[in-house]
Amino acid sequence: MNAAGLKIHKAIYHVGFWLLAYFFWIYIFRNNTLVISHTITVQFCYLLFIAANYYFNSLYAIPRLLNREKYIAFFAAFFAGIIVTAWLRVPVSYLVRRYLFALHDDHYDVLNVFYGSFINIFFWVFFILAAKMTIDRVRSQVYIEQIEKEKAANELNFLRAQFNPHFLFNSINSIYAHIDKSNKEARNMLLTFSEMLRYQLYECNVERIEIERELNYIRNYISLQKSRLDERIMVCFQADDIGQGILVPPLILITFIENAFKYVGFNECRENKIELKLEYKNSSLFFNILNTKDGYIDRSQKSSGLGIANTKRRLELLYPGRHLLEIRETEDNYTASLTIYDI
Repeated sequence: MNAAGLKIHKAIYHVGFWLLAYFFWIYIFRNNTLVISHTITVQFCYLLFIAANYYFNSLYAIPRLLNREKYIAFFAAFFAGIIVTAWLRVPVSYLVRRYLFALHDDHYDVLNVFYGSFINIFFWVFFILAAKMTIDRVRSQVYIEQIEKEKAANELNFLRAQFNPHFLFNSINSIYAHIDKSNKEARNMLLTFSEMLRYQLYECNVERIEIERELNYIRNYISLQKSRLDERIMVCFQADDIGQGILVPPLILITFIENAFKYVGFNECRENKIELKLEYKNSSLFFNILNTKDGYIDRSQKSSGLGIANTKRRLELLYPGRHLLEIRETEDNYTASLTIYDI
């Protein structure tokens, strides 16, 4: 689900919750001495003040004060919100009784209305916030346990697939020494491959890495792949406005690049190309890759999609609600666009 879809889903959830709460209050607090229209109006007024307190606490007081262990400030803000809305309900209640219900009270008991409003608003705001915090805590615990399980599984798979890096680099050095010195292209390709391998083995065992090192790996990969492509296939890599100090998960983009080189097609009747663009602006990272393809694809050779599925899962774990991935396919092109917000 994309960012817009998530916002719509969240809005529908909130509207549905308050509607259910509203009808629940009408049913519970209906009074035989009042007509149903009076009950609906009274509970709607309460709904507005309770909802205002809920969003004040959930959007400001809890994340900015309670979660940062500013307990005195949090309780002060919590009770201040209750007191303000309880006082605001006093004139609202008077106006509703006077002009909507046509009830004329000679002695309108302001303090009694304030006290009743304070108790009701406090109880329901406290109850709803406590339920929300409990649910969030349970979800967070489940999420942490899921991440721990996946982390353990990934570590086990890594150990199973691990080989002796010293033996590997010694073998590369031996192969390099046996390549004729006049064959500079082959020697340079082997050095590039060795640098990429070193990056994967020794530098990728971190959650975040400097984007400059990741870009160097991508350039090395493109350099190797271009050597096997038809010269008539254009490869363009643009990485403008990438500032220093930006941290990204290692190898988060490489799956899309691998697929582009693997499935790029050639057609003499059109321009054949792979275009990659990486841009950083407004604290967000934008990545787009396009490759032309053949009109006919051998379905038996089609990718299983495991690499893309794993990358999607990594993005969900690392940037929940903060990324947008769109993959499009037309008759002539494959396009993948990834945006990571607030990186």
